[in-house]
Amino acid sequence: MASAMVDMPGELLYLSSEDVARVGLPIAEVIATVEAAFREKGEGRAEMPPKPGIHPMPDAFIHAMPAYLSGMGAAGMKWVSGFPENKKRGLPYISGLLILNDPDTGLPTCVMDAAWVTAKRTAAATAVAAKYLARKESSVFGMLGCGVQGRANLEAVNSAFGGLERVLAYDIDKDVAGRYANDMKITYGLDVEAVAEPRKAVEGSDIVVTAGPILKHPQPVIDAGWLKEGGFACPLDFDSYWKTEAMNAVDKFCTDDIGQLRYYQTVGYFSGIPEIHADLSEVVLGRKPGRESAEERTMSMNLGVAIEDMATAKLVYEGAKKKNIGTWLPL
Repeated sequence: MASAMVDMPGELLYLSSEDVARVGLPIAEVIATVEAAFREKGEGRAEMPPKPGIHPMPDAFIHAMPAYLSGMGAAGMKWVSGFPENKKRGLPYISGLLILNDPDTGLPTCVMDAAWVTAKRTAAATAVAAKYLARKESSVFGMLGCGVQGRANLEAVNSAFGGLERVLAYDIDKDVAGRYANDMKITYGLDVEAVAEPRKAVEGSDIVVTAGPILKHPQPVIDAGWLKEGGFACPLDFDSYWKTEAMNAVDKFCTDDIGQLRYYQTVGYFSGIPEIHADLSEVVLGRKPGRESAEERTMSMNLGVAIEDMATAKLVYEGAKKKNIGTWLPL
C-alpha cells in the first residue's frame, strides 16, 4: 500500500468531482463536522462575511463564499454558481470550485470541484437543524424538489433519524419525482411515495425540506396550516416555496446565519419573515432553546454558509491525501 501524500511546497492538490467522491466521506462524519463548525461559529472562532455575488441572468447567481475556522485550521473560499436554466441545457443547477488555503502562510493548498461538498454539507446542515428543532420520534419525511438536494437531504436525515419510515416526495417534473421514489426506496428500504401536489408532501410530514430554485420573485405555494402541529421545516430555497403566512405560522423561526439573512433583506429577499428566534449556532450551543414542546411548529431557514464548506472540504482534502487521490499541480 502506498504511503499517504504530504503537502508539497509550491504545489497544490487538484481534486476533480470524481476524486472528491472517491474519498468516500460518510454522511455521518459530514454531519458531525458541520455541527462542530456551528459550534466554532458560536464560540467566536470563525470569520465569515456575508457572501457577495454577481447575477449574469435573472435568478442566476455566482457567489464568493469565504470562511476561516481557527479551531479546525480550515480557511478558503467557494466560488459557486446557480443557474436555473441549466436544466434545459442538460447541465447542473449548481456548480463551482473550492479553494483551501494554508492558514499559516496563506498559500493555496487544494482546489476541488465543489458540487459534492455543496450537496453533502447542505444536507448535513438540515440534519443538524433537525436534531435540535424536530421531534426525536420524527418518522415521516416530506421532500419538495427531488434533484441533488432531494437525494442528499434524505441521506442525511435518514442517517440522523434512524426511525424514518415514510417519504413523501414532490417535484414539478413528475418523472423526476417518480425516479426519486424508486431510487430512494431501493437505496434505503423506505416507503417512498411520489405525490402529485405540494400539499401532500407537507401535510402529515414530521420533517419537511424544500429545495427548488432560489427565485427573486417566487410564487410560493405552501400555505399556513399545511405544516402539521409538531412539524419542522427547513427551506433550502429561501422563500420560494413558503408563503409569508406559512412562515409566520411557525412558533420558532431560526436561520443558519442572521447576518447573512439580514444582508439578503437589503437586496430584496425575505420581506415577510417572522421575528428570528435564533441563529443555528446559538441553538447548537444551548444559548437559545431549540424545540421545547411536542406541539411546536419550527423552521430553520438555511441559506447555506461557508463555514460548512470549509469544514467539509478540509475533511475531503485530508482524506484525499491519506488515500493518494488527486493530482499535484505547480503554483
